[in-house]
Amino acid sequence: MDYTLHQLKVFLKVVHTQSVTKASEELFLTQPAVSIQLRKFQDQFSVPLFEVVGRQLYITDFGKEIAVAAERILNEVEAINYRTLAYSQQLAGRLKVSVVSTGKYVMPYFLSEFMRKHKGVDLIMDVTNKSRVISNLEENEVDFSLVSVLPAHLSIDRLELLQNKLYLVGSPQLRALADSDKKDFLQQYPLIYREQGSATRNAMESFIRSKSISTYKKLELTSNEAVKQAVIAGLGYSIMPLIGLRNELRNGQLEIIPLKGLPIVTRWNLIWLKGKNLSPVAQGYLDFLKQKRKKLVEEHFHWYEQY
Repeated sequence: MDYTLHQLKVFLKVVHTQSVTKASEELFLTQPAVSIQLRKFQDQFSVPLFEVVGRQLYITDFGKEIAVAAERILNEVEAINYRTLAYSQQLAGRLKVSVVSTGKYVMPYFLSEFMRKHKGVDLIMDVTNKSRVISNLEENEVDFSLVSVLPAHLSIDRLELLQNKLYLVGSPQLRALADSDKKDFLQQYPLIYREQGSATRNAMESFIRSKSISTYKKLELTSNEAVKQAVIAGLGYSIMPLIGLRNELRNGQLEIIPLKGLPIVTRWNLIWLKGKNLSPVAQGYLDFLKQKRKKLVEEHFHWYEQY
């Protein structure tokens, strides 16, 4: 047996994705490169690791056993690398963060400098819906979560990072309607909502109810990006987080519609379970944020204060 760590990684990724094509995409390799490594790995075993039926790849029982061993080997190698860095007094390990979908416009700016400084830290960032983010935290699957609405049922600590401002936005092609009555124009075009459970949707519905605004009808889309593209296309209006609209406002694809009571202002908070025993990497990141967050806000979000 003379297989390499690279072959183990390729085989394990194929097992996880059940596809050479998907494995090549996730490994940032060409499909032929993955196929070559997979074939070289298979050639070292007299028993098939996988079989192809039609166009579908299936892992054999033997292949599944090898995959378990491969994962164990790669984890041990990773642990050796972390220990080596730790002995040289560098932070080393994994930082796991769960982020609500709109938070993808926020979190990277609070991570980049830390990740550049600490080469031994691997980042796992899950960008998902609010319920999954809270579930990740509750089940202790992550070090931190980024949310704009604090979970009332959990005992948490938090660090405020940035304001979250929500404005009514629309396409300039609908401006004539907005220039008439600021409430009644919403009866002529739909309001576009995020899905049930979204923090943005909850804030939007609360505002609409508090102002007794009657609407023509509402549309529901399941991602912030989908809502933004629908508004740009003139399908309707939406109340959206400013943080994800910088380029569209600058190039004139979207405009803010002034409406009394807006913006809705909440806060982006990094949260973690109270009493959690933070790893050295997680504690190091928290210390970094406490020291650098004001500077990072000034450096990356100065445009935000213009609105």
